[in-house]
Amino acid sequence: MRKVLVLFAHPKFEHSEANKVLIQAITGLENVVIRDLYELYPDFNISIQAEQEALFEAEIVVWHHPIYWYSCPPLMKQWIDLVLEFGWAYGPGGIYLKGKYLVNAITTGGSQEAYQHDGRNNYRIEDFLRPFEQTARLCNMTYLPSFHVAGTHKITTSELQKKANSYKELLLGLRDELDLSIYQNP
Repeated sequence: MRKVLVLFAHPKFEHSEANKVLIQAITGLENVVIRDLYELYPDFNISIQAEQEALFEAEIVVWHHPIYWYSCPPLMKQWIDLVLEFGWAYGPGGIYLKGKYLVNAITTGGSQEAYQHDGRNNYRIEDFLRPFEQTARLCNMTYLPSFHVAGTHKITTSELQKKANSYKELLLGLRDELDLSIYQNP
C-alpha cells in the first residue's frame, strides 16, 4: 500500500462547497495524508523541512487546488518555488522525488466546454496544467492525468457526490494498484 500525500491549497475553502465535498470524501482514508496549506501557513511562512519530509515519505503526491487565473493559488505556487529546491528535488543531487507520481486534482468554476480550443478560455485544461507537468518531469516524477471537477458554480449535489466518489476511488487505486501504468496517458 502506497502512501498518498494530498497538498490542498484553497484560499477561500470555507466558500467552496465542491472542495469541501471532495476533501470529506478522502478524509480518514488509510495511508492518505491531507495537508491543508492555507491552514498550516496562513502567513505564507512555509516550513521547507516539514514539507520535504512529508514528500519524502509519500509515493503519490496530489496537488489539490482550484484553478485561479489559469494556474494555482498563490500559496501553492510559493510552496512549489520554495519546497522543490535545486539540489533536493532536481539538479545535481536532486533525487528525493525521483520515481514518485504526481497528479493535479483541480476544480474550475468554468464548465468543461469552456476549457476547449473553441471554448471561452481558448485552451484545454491540460494546456493550463503544462507547467505542473513539466515540474514533475524536472523532478524525475511521473505526471499522471489530472482529476478535474468542472462547473463548480452550477454542479448539482448528486453530480458533485459522484465526482467525490470518483476522487476517492482514484486515490484508493493509486494507493493500492500494483501497476500504476494504467493511470498514465498512452
